[in-house]
Amino acid sequence: MSASLLSLYRRITRWPCGHWLFSRAVCLRAPYFATIAPLFIALEPGRCEVRIRDRRRVHNHIGTVHAIALCNLAELSAGVMTEVTIPANMRWIPKGMNVEYLSRAKGSMHAVATPETPLEEVHAGREWPVQVEVIDPSGTPVFRARIMMWVSPRKPH
Repeated sequence: MSASLLSLYRRITRWPCGHWLFSRAVCLRAPYFATIAPLFIALEPGRCEVRIRDRRRVHNHIGTVHAIALCNLAELSAGVMTEVTIPANMRWIPKGMNVEYLSRAKGSMHAVATPETPLEEVHAGREWPVQVEVIDPSGTPVFRARIMMWVSPRKPH
């Protein structure tokens, strides 16, 4: 799956509106993420960048981007980065997330997900931490997440 998702990204993003099409395809697979209308900007093993526009539907009662919209953005970018980084014989699931709200989240948000450490060969399940930083249009970090991914070998079919 990981190679095919990365292959799809590389193929489809060459087309006009390709980043938008890829983003919609991801949301078809995981529909809840459509609530933030993400746009994948960059994807490669070890790095994923996703943006969300400043829209009323992601705002809270004070007009800033809602905390849970930021958590969704972080989980999406970390998950897709993990999917295209781990070997095809591995699987993953988020195990936990710690977040820091650094500043008011105003405007469009840009998330960058990267692993804390390179993934070593995994023979049994283990934790693999992923960092996500979200910045506002001025480049100010407004949110940071550390997502603990549980990676393990796929069960044979």
